Amino acid sequence: MTLKLYIKIFGCQMNEYDAARIIDYLKQSYKIILTECPENADLILLITCSVRDKAQEKVFSDLGRFRFIQQEKPDVMIGVGGCVASQEGKAILRRAPYVNIIFGPQTLHRLPDMIKTAQTTKKSVIDVSFPEIEKFDHLPTPHADGPSAYVSIMEGCNNYCSYCIVPFTRGKEISRPLENILKEIDAFTKQQVKEIILLGQNVNNYKDGHFRLENLLHRIAENKYIRRIRFLTSHPAYFTDELIETYKQIPKLVSHLHLPVQSGSDHVLKMMRRRYTVEQFNIIINKLRNARPAITISTDFIVGFPGETEEDFENTMQLARNIGFDASYSFIYSQRPGTTAADLVETLSLATKKQRLDALQALLQQSAQHIGETMIGTVQSVLVTKHARKDASELCGRTENNRIVNFAGDSTLIGEFVPVKITEVRTNTLRGEIA
Repeated sequence: MTLKLYIKIFGCQMNEYDAARIIDYLKQSYKIILTECPENADLILLITCSVRDKAQEKVFSDLGRFRFIQQEKPDVMIGVGGCVASQEGKAILRRAPYVNIIFGPQTLHRLPDMIKTAQTTKKSVIDVSFPEIEKFDHLPTPHADGPSAYVSIMEGCNNYCSYCIVPFTRGKEISRPLENILKEIDAFTKQQVKEIILLGQNVNNYKDGHFRLENLLHRIAENKYIRRIRFLTSHPAYFTDELIETYKQIPKLVSHLHLPVQSGSDHVLKMMRRRYTVEQFNIIINKLRNARPAITISTDFIVGFPGETEEDFENTMQLARNIGFDASYSFIYSQRPGTTAADLVETLSLATKKQRLDALQALLQQSAQHIGETMIGTVQSVLVTKHARKDASELCGRTENNRIVNFAGDSTLIGEFVPVKITEVRTNTLRGEIA
């Protein structure tokens, strides 16, 4: 049976991985035709994010638009998956009673059966339970979409940072068996994948018996077809000396790391329940740079957390100046229901929060610009992934330090590593030419 599928992804790379696996699951029951136009779809799926309220409200805005499509074509089914589905559950139906299917991050493998049940009963079907590692036990052969592939190695989070909704929407921390992960990577290499990106809410806390992330990295590095390895997102509290040593031992491990700090103030970090200090974070960065001098660090910041003082914010600015982050992501604090921070009293006006965010982002952009300028004239190994977004006659790829580069080249180079000389720095990308 043919099924025209429109799928929209919000939020993190975990959702991108889940969306790809959803397509793989559905291909076992249907002939899937992907469409970029929801008006042409038989099934409309939203893979949602609830980390910030803006993303969550965008979901309901889209659902309102899809309602009109369903009114014109009553057989069209609408499904909501991901973290908003997990958080809201049946409450979605109060705002959007026309939604047919609601499924959580841990039940996406049940989607084909949920579709059939909804079609048969003409009633909404909801499953946002947390059935341990079950979804990985049922993984079909993964389909690669280019030379780089995400592989989820663990799910959930046990940290319960005071501001974060993830433990409530993704469940408790569970690691996949190491051999299961290697099997999935082998399937990708048979499809010419050359770069593996390991995913997890706390990816550096991976555990399978006595195996840890550093052991998994060594095993992946033994695969002759894999030439690059990345992992995200890490938590500073779990960044061990053994993991840092892998940057000396594994050349395939890229010279880039995303390590969220969230704040440069010990006072704020304590309120956030992050379980490390600024000094401890700095020690990790220094050790990483000793192990891999060329490494670049990206991070996350939350600005305007309840109780953040002017001194706290200046400490954050000072941390950013001292470390020199590359490609950082910063946002105004977003209150999430059910978290302990939701009970804290807001102490800052929105105008003050925006002012602080603007100041921090300007500093971070300056730092990223400087790092980009140091790359001008260097020859970078670029994994070519696709045609450039704004000019289909050009190619697009990523450097080892995770910078996007656009350059002129033949489409036969897609999927290959190409030496590219960097010639120009732009706001979010680099320009280059084949060396």
